[in-house]
Amino acid sequence: MTDTDGLDEGAVTWKRHAQQVAEQMWPSACLYVVATPIGNLGDLSLRAWEALRRCDAIAAEDTRTSRTLLDAWGIATPLMAAHRHNEQQAADAIVQRLAQGQRIALVSDAGAPAVSDPGARIVRQVQAAGYRVIPLPGPSAVIAALMASGATRDDEPGFAFAGFMPSKPQARRKWLARWIGLPVPVVMFETPHRLQAALADLCELAAPERELTVARELSKRFEEIATLSLGQVQDWLAQDAHRSQGEFVLVLHAPAVQAAPEDDLSADQQRLMVALLAELSVRDAARVGAAATGLPRDRLYAWALRQSP
Repeated sequence: MTDTDGLDEGAVTWKRHAQQVAEQMWPSACLYVVATPIGNLGDLSLRAWEALRRCDAIAAEDTRTSRTLLDAWGIATPLMAAHRHNEQQAADAIVQRLAQGQRIALVSDAGAPAVSDPGARIVRQVQAAGYRVIPLPGPSAVIAALMASGATRDDEPGFAFAGFMPSKPQARRKWLARWIGLPVPVVMFETPHRLQAALADLCELAAPERELTVARELSKRFEEIATLSLGQVQDWLAQDAHRSQGEFVLVLHAPAVQAAPEDDLSADQQRLMVALLAELSVRDAARVGAAATGLPRDRLYAWALRQSP
């Protein structure tokens, strides 16, 4: 078989599946929540392509970003803005269109709408108005990072999605102290200009042997995924300046052994921590307390935070 024969067979297969998808049920007066590529335009599903072609309008987080995707796939459906700052107005307009029997698609800049992206208010309002919402699954940075991390198992599939870290240092540390105490992997997003500070806080709060998967530029040309201990992560980052660039998903693996309840400190341990907190910052008190007691630093940090007014 020649390469041309293979291309011809591929085109026939694509046409056959496209016809099958087109013949599926496509209810009118319906909101289609469509997952779109997180980087690689080839990740758009055939069903998503058909929905975006078939709908009367596409509500997009950023119409310029979505136009690039639509142009790449030959989709001419009109766009309307539906972002964080106009979500209520967009929801009202979408409900009005649904009342006219239209099909409306909802997309975000990348990945799944209404999951750490605008769209949830629109979904709720459409449901409250009595119209159907159909999700079209597809690319997800959260799931992609978990797939490559090995942080979950089929007998322990649980994980937590925490979203973006707070930008201010004190708020970020309090936020991290809450999430890292969970006995499951935690998925977090971070921007390149805050990555160094965020990793430094993680290294201060959690045990150095705890594993972290750093997923950079998922599905894009310069994708890089590494799983290493928190004690190694700063050195790994410093080995290549490019590793601080791009969009990041961090997967903090579950502790190897589940810690005891955070507030189950003995009376002596509590007295020690109170004395340390009288002289030191929360971070330094947790560090010294961990060295003195052998307890996990993140557990002591979380306990100390709960003592502050």
